[in-house]
Amino acid sequence: MRTWGPLTAVCLGTFMLLLDVTIVVVALPDMARALHTSLSDLQWVVDGYALALAALLLGAGAAADVLGRRRVHVAGVVLFATASLLCGLASGPDTLVAARAVQGVGAAAMLSTTLPLLGSVYQGRQRSAALGVWGAVSGAAAAVGPVLGGLLAEGPGWRWIFYVNLPVSVVAVWLTLKAAPESRGPRGMRVDWAGTAAFAAFAGGTTYGVVRAGEDGWTASASLVPFGLAALALACFVLVERRAAHPLLDLALLRRPTFVGVMVGALAFNGVAFGVTPYLSIWMQTLLGMSPVRGGLTLLPMTVAAMVTAVVVGKRLHGVSARLTVGGGLLLIGAGCLCQAVLGAGSDWTALVPGFAVVGVGTGFVAPTVAGAALAAVEPARAGMAGGAVNTVRQLGYALGVAVFGTVVTSRMSGALPHDASHTLAGGGAEALRGEFSEHALRSAFASGLDAALVVAGCTGVVAAALVLVLVRDPRAAVPQARGSAAATPTPPQKQATPRT
Repeated sequence: MRTWGPLTAVCLGTFMLLLDVTIVVVALPDMARALHTSLSDLQWVVDGYALALAALLLGAGAAADVLGRRRVHVAGVVLFATASLLCGLASGPDTLVAARAVQGVGAAAMLSTTLPLLGSVYQGRQRSAALGVWGAVSGAAAAVGPVLGGLLAEGPGWRWIFYVNLPVSVVAVWLTLKAAPESRGPRGMRVDWAGTAAFAAFAGGTTYGVVRAGEDGWTASASLVPFGLAALALACFVLVERRAAHPLLDLALLRRPTFVGVMVGALAFNGVAFGVTPYLSIWMQTLLGMSPVRGGLTLLPMTVAAMVTAVVVGKRLHGVSARLTVGGGLLLIGAGCLCQAVLGAGSDWTALVPGFAVVGVGTGFVAPTVAGAALAAVEPARAGMAGGAVNTVRQLGYALGVAVFGTVVTSRMSGALPHDASHTLAGGGAEALRGEFSEHALRSAFASGLDAALVVAGCTGVVAAALVLVLVRDPRAAVPQARGSAAATPTPPQKQATPRT
């Protein structure tokens, strides 16, 4: 228990919270039919979780340093389980979205404390082994999510993708309390609540504005007001972080091209690689008539390619500059998205396979190296801050990707079908529309929307790759000292975090 108990507890929590990022994707059509949702509702089912996770990750880590990491982790698991129960009991889209956001709050508390808990228990080779297991579990969660979601949605029903978290949470809480010791950050640390609130307002306002733009247009007041509030929140965040004694993010890091390049790559990575996936799932199940299980299995070319590539990269490309692994991986992801943009009224899921495989290979380059690149771009005292930042922008990138690509899909569909019809189709009401439009018209409209979203995703990936190749220098180069205090999480193993000075 002393050896494997803490690792098992942390891995259970990590598996759950990362599983819930992807497990809902193949269940979206069933949710839409049961709750009578629109496309924007489905966007928020995905984004409500990812956005809360991204917005509160840094703040939760700072709070854990003050209040106790085990305490915050356990509180996060309890909140996550409670919200999972509420998701399963949801009777309408508003309730489900709200519960998903609460799930994201719990997930932020869990994810921000995983590495600190492991770092407080394991040292030396044991720590390296523990981080390896944790990384494998993280990758497995993303791979298993769509398939498990399909099995649960097709079997006992979509509500069970949330109910399954309850027994796992009980075991995770018991193991954490029994096996993981309490730990805290350095004395004198304070939580930057003002910075946390400003960043959350910025992320939420931006995402909400994008979603509203898909319904009302980019120049409508319903879109411009959230964007304006988001800009104001960003300005407040910068002012707060410049004056804070213990900032969430030391803004001096943004003067380092390598750090900025890695953050750009991390932001684009999750959004470009996975942001269109929910709409592909809706298309395959709503118009192609695929079951949730088959819909989940269609993603296997991408997940298998990613896992195999990640293993090869870890063994063969150790020490290669992130300029090549992250930049090259994003280039492949962008190319893979463009390869998928070949859909038409007569297309089926096999048209996506080559692009899925290319995206998977690119993911295998980026996923295992982007966090290490962020750590190597800063001095050891900033490793925790850098790790929290890269995890935050990855989740924010996913939330924005889902919002932006959903807006593109809706806009293009609205050009081919009436506005309300496109929303009904995306919400799972294809059967009601087949009496008004031909099958060819419905499939052509949705395929056109997906093609447009995939082109935008592909171009974004290529541009992000170019920025990474320009900005990122050798991460092993010496870096100057930055101001402020220790990071919110402890420094990972020296092998990953310490640059040459």
